[in-house]
Amino acid sequence: MQNDSEYAPLYARVETALAAEISAGSLSPGDRLPTEDQLIERFAVSRTTVRKAVENLVARGLVEIRRGKGTFVTEPKLTQPLTALSGFVEDMTALGRQATARLLDKRSVPATEDVARQLGVARGALVYRIERVRLADGVTMSFDETYLPLDVGEKVASNDLEAEPIFDLLELRYDLPLIEAEYQLEAVTADERVAQALGVAAGSPIFLIERTSYTEGQRPVDYEKLYYRGDLIRFSTRLSRQPRRPT
Repeated sequence: MQNDSEYAPLYARVETALAAEISAGSLSPGDRLPTEDQLIERFAVSRTTVRKAVENLVARGLVEIRRGKGTFVTEPKLTQPLTALSGFVEDMTALGRQATARLLDKRSVPATEDVARQLGVARGALVYRIERVRLADGVTMSFDETYLPLDVGEKVASNDLEAEPIFDLLELRYDLPLIEAEYQLEAVTADERVAQALGVAAGSPIFLIERTSYTEGQRPVDYEKLYYRGDLIRFSTRLSRQPRRPT
């Protein structure tokens, strides 16, 4: 008796076989797939068939093509719940990952219109900007721009920002408890600056989270633009439905 796979197109058979090897761990994250010529020989199919199979694996997020290097198995996506105000280190620890940071820049800068509005200062007023790359188990996950009021930022920046989370510094060292935050999440593409920081190609899909955190008295104390790699993370939340009033 014939099974359904015998009727599947050739490219689908190649795709299924490679996806099964990825699922079973025979091909691990970071492994390079065999070359086109090797796949053609192995499966006895045409180049067009192999390319279609690989295209489908890319679309499924199982592999990625790196120009001039080949096709590689991708890291599995992390699922991060958006249910509470938490920092990157807390998020990664909850997922069983080791969080690290690489400091790119720290300095005072004039507040743009957006930054001024979020921090409640005049446009052009000096604020403190900190730029870091955040990693999980050594893999780059996000590029973070953090804006703080100048006095707060200067204190925070005097610490080791590759070792100490900013949320911990604000709350535990400078007595600025974080009460709540406003989030905005948007799907965007990486410009040259962000792409370079994340180690991806310009134009790659990424998540942009804008988060303004407030301390006591509804005082905005931390505004962040968090650029997350779209190929490595997804976000989840759980919503309650509000009771409907009888009409």
